[in-house]
Amino acid sequence: MPEKPPRTEVQVDVEGRTLTLVNLEKVMYPRTGTTKAEVLNYYARIAPLILPVLADRAVTRIRWPHGTGDKSFFEKNVPGGTPSWVRVVTVPTSGSRTASKEEGELRFPVVDSLATLTWMANLAALELHVHQWRVDTDGRPVHPDRMVIDLDPGDPAGLMECSQVALLVRERLAADGLETTAVTSGSKGLHLYADLDGSRSSDEIRDYAKGIAEELEAAKPSLVVSQMTKARRGGKVFFDWSQNVGAKTTIAPYSLRGREFPTVAAPRTWDEIEEGAEDPLGLEQLRFEEVLERDAP
Repeated sequence: MPEKPPRTEVQVDVEGRTLTLVNLEKVMYPRTGTTKAEVLNYYARIAPLILPVLADRAVTRIRWPHGTGDKSFFEKNVPGGTPSWVRVVTVPTSGSRTASKEEGELRFPVVDSLATLTWMANLAALELHVHQWRVDTDGRPVHPDRMVIDLDPGDPAGLMECSQVALLVRERLAADGLETTAVTSGSKGLHLYADLDGSRSSDEIRDYAKGIAEELEAAKPSLVVSQMTKARRGGKVFFDWSQNVGAKTTIAPYSLRGREFPTVAAPRTWDEIEEGAEDPLGLEQLRFEEVLERDAP
């Protein structure tokens, strides 16, 4: 049995916080040889864009301690050894198997600084998932400030069909005075976001999104499906309205994905979406190098 390689570490100062970074040479994406050092560099460079997205949101992480060629695990509660300077919010919940010892609560970290973002990346938290709501200064959840729609293609449909549905969604939401932005998910489909004024609850936003899904399904039954049953998705785009449920999370824009390749949930222009709607090769999931080249400050 081969010997386990020795643990390597280096201390760095990030915004006045001392962090011990470990095993920077560890390969996190075996297919491309992407190392933890490159993951940390990505998050450091993209921090000015991802931190505003994460601000005041409870963060659920998916961690790959041994890289994406091995097992991963979801983590909601802050782990043992969390630095005292990491902001932590206690969020009421019910029936959660990951709840803390105090029944009905979860203790989430909030990523409000480059130091916290670096700490998470050092723990191999490649994916950062957030709710559609934020927390107030006392750590209490408030009404969502955005709505999200996950467009998930069923084979043989792909990003071209997702782009076609995205254009329909943009037009429909514009009729209600909502402006929509698009993000390729880094996996298979597209995410659409619309900013909200915070006056409605998660349940109200869920019901509104579901109604839009059913409208588009009725108008384009060969393209859109609003029900989760996988048997009905073949060749269509599933309009997933359910990620607006208060307990659910969505991959944060600019987060890496723990896939075969180091893809990113990448914000896209509507010109790109329109091109993708016409050409099956006109839109693709972007890798972190491409996102850094086009978007990093």
